[in-house]
Amino acid sequence: MKRLDGNIAMITGGAGGIGKGMAMAFVKEGATVVIIDINEQLGLQTLKQLQEFAPESIFIQANLTEHDKLAALVNQVADKYGRIDVLVNNAHASKMSSIEETTQKEFDLSFNTGFYPTFYLMQAALPYLKESKGKIINFASSAGLHGDVNQVSYAVAKEAIRAATRVAANEFGPFGINVNLIAPIANSPGMIQWAEENPDYYNSMLSKIPLRRLGELEEDIGRVAVFLASTDSDYITGQTIMVDGGSTKLR
Repeated sequence: MKRLDGNIAMITGGAGGIGKGMAMAFVKEGATVVIIDINEQLGLQTLKQLQEFAPESIFIQANLTEHDKLAALVNQVADKYGRIDVLVNNAHASKMSSIEETTQKEFDLSFNTGFYPTFYLMQAALPYLKESKGKIINFASSAGLHGDVNQVSYAVAKEAIRAATRVAANEFGPFGINVNLIAPIANSPGMIQWAEENPDYYNSMLSKIPLRRLGELEEDIGRVAVFLASTDSDYITGQTIMVDGGSTKLR
């Protein structure tokens, strides 16, 4: 048997980047995946690839900043498949700026696309995850752990997600639900663009990664997500898993 046979997994931001990498890894392990993304064209392209392995997978176009619609989104998935086994809160948008230049608009963007959808989707999915004794995978960042410059709105939102995840691990644990975080450094389209715009900073960052490379979307980040979504991780909860080539060593 494949490790995720029969599982129904929801992945936000699943049309591209890390989200797509996880979605591809999931379907190859037997899961049916619901990718949720605002980009319809990219979502439909990714869906075709997913359906080669999992024909019942679907794409739902959604704007995660419409927080009052998130519960209906979860119910839509549960109504279609009769269950939800895995919730992956991956989507997050932000703008780089220094503390001196950061405005309320930047904080609103980061929290409205990252923290609030993570919170409200966990809340809405809880009844279904209780039934399946399911898994939640949220996303943190070394930006929050290290206090990266020009990343204040992103770093703060990611640390808020980490805090909510730890609370959820304590509250949901008695129901048999595991709640963990991945903090990646990945070869995503956004990273590639950032590297092109900031080559010196990028090369400096790369030189500080012990493994001297970025994580591959499916093979590195996706495989760790498969582990956290599977029964192999049943005794792990409330943890931040650094999938960053050794850049951060938590103690």
